[in-house]
Amino acid sequence: MSARTDRSFRPAAAAAVVAAVAGTVLLPMSAQAATAGDAQRPLLMEMGTPAPNGPLTRGGATETFELTVRNPTDKAQPFHPWLLGDAAGASPVQKEDIVFNVDAVDAPATKSFVGHQDGGWQGLFYPASGKGVGDGFQVPANGKLTWKVTIGLAANYPTNDGDFTLTAASLNGEVARSHQASRVFKADPQIKTGHLTTWFEKKPGATTDAPGTRQYLDLKYRATGDGVFNTELNTVLTLSYAGAQVNHPDFRVQGLIDGRWQDLKTDGANITVPAIEKGFGAAKGVRTLPLRINLGLRTQLKRVTPVTAEARVSLASGNTYPFDFAQARFSLGPVEQPTAPTGKPSAKPSGTPAGTPAAKPAEPASSSTPAVTANNAALSTTSATGSLAHTGADSRTSLYAAAAAALVALGGAFAWLGARRRRGSSM
Repeated sequence: MSARTDRSFRPAAAAAVVAAVAGTVLLPMSAQAATAGDAQRPLLMEMGTPAPNGPLTRGGATETFELTVRNPTDKAQPFHPWLLGDAAGASPVQKEDIVFNVDAVDAPATKSFVGHQDGGWQGLFYPASGKGVGDGFQVPANGKLTWKVTIGLAANYPTNDGDFTLTAASLNGEVARSHQASRVFKADPQIKTGHLTTWFEKKPGATTDAPGTRQYLDLKYRATGDGVFNTELNTVLTLSYAGAQVNHPDFRVQGLIDGRWQDLKTDGANITVPAIEKGFGAAKGVRTLPLRINLGLRTQLKRVTPVTAEARVSLASGNTYPFDFAQARFSLGPVEQPTAPTGKPSAKPSGTPAGTPAAKPAEPASSSTPAVTANNAALSTTSATGSLAHTGADSRTSLYAAAAAALVALGGAFAWLGARRRRGSSM
């Protein structure tokens, strides 16, 4: 999908001026309801013939014309002038690309400035005695106000843009669409105008990828027409999902850059892809960036879910409102993780390693032997590392036997000593 925004006054829109005189981004002030008829917006705009009435050249001579607003009613009417500019061609216009000036002829002393709105150029003017565009003018009953407006193309006016259209309207909607005035200023030299097209192409995944766990996309750009973009182009990629109630899908996006997959910079839901270099035009052909998209380990998505990828293209600086778009839809799910071990052995471990002959059955022990035998049994368990403890008879067996004999002898000694004490106490 490729789109250029319609920046003419839309009565249903309602916003506020968000920049001061020195600002660069402007939005319309509160507008009248769309149901309001022309009778409720009676002001009429007129644009006189430009002089010297020739084509505009980049960095060349300017054109000057009279701009008049008429009030046919018997009551004074407020007026907030708003001039909207749009270039035919691929590139949005920066505020510095247009030469603009306003001088009062039959109107109060006037100040003016320029900015951007919805990606387009705009010029505004207001009473010099006021605080800004919010003050506006008062058009006398059955009267008019007139200004002299100068317009021209600056030296850096994009080479891939042609004619420049200027529309006179009102910031507060006091002028109905049918009462606006408009003029096309021819640009010299004349060019074959084109546009930028951005789109996605789905690519087959690797044979090792489980179905739905990874998506390959080619992000493509192509410019048509004469000229080139005189600044870099930025693209912001946004991934969104539908029908899944999660907060963190944890998308991981990589681009094939310099022959290897590299992680792309992510800021929340926005992913920044490498900029298109200054001078991109039709002669460059189709530019392709392969993308690889999958879910990270921290994702809260539990099943395959519909995902929408949208690319928004803008100039790298100045008028950065997106002017071209691309969209793709696909399904994506998490990679199935192996089941974690429960910690319980599937079978009772054997005390004898595989391939080891069974130990010779022990000889019957004395009455004190069972305690030592139980001690040995406790040693024959699986260690924390999963290895088995030592089992079977070897040189240490004699040591255990000697210890057992000592315990037996010691037990006899304590029994004898106890008997001596009992006998002594009874004496």
